[in-house]
Amino acid sequence: MSAEARLTELKLVLPPSPKPVGVYKPIVVAGNLAYLSGHGPLKADTKLIKGRLGLDMDVEAGYEAARVTGLAMLATLQSHFGSLDKVNRLVKLLGLVRCTDSFDQQPAVINGCSELFRDVFGEENGVAARSALGTNALPGGIAVEIEAIFEIKV
Repeated sequence: MSAEARLTELKLVLPPSPKPVGVYKPIVVAGNLAYLSGHGPLKADTKLIKGRLGLDMDVEAGYEAARVTGLAMLATLQSHFGSLDKVNRLVKLLGLVRCTDSFDQQPAVINGCSELFRDVFGEENGVAARSALGTNALPGGIAVEIEAIFEIKV
């Protein structure tokens, strides 16, 4: 089943493709790789999910923030390529979690994005190498920021 068909089957609605808030491109294609800049948890109503894991957010809320971030990333891919079916596979995912010093469940938070990509692109093509790191600050106080590298069909 194609990624676009899975998107429909899962009844997922993508938010508007995020616009840059600095001097960068949301996506850069080099050869058969698409590099997605860090995306934040942009909801369909264009509001960002803000908070700090271990302080005013729990793992479940962080998971949802990472999932919402994944939806924004899919929107960027779909907007740039016209279809998610141009994606061959996810290669690498880097997730940053805004958290307290004692919070140690970053992988559980970033699973929100990882599981979304697995569901959309399939077990083989949607699961990749990954890092999940904690940080004390992210732009605008957002809860998570995630970047990725995708192999595309050329």
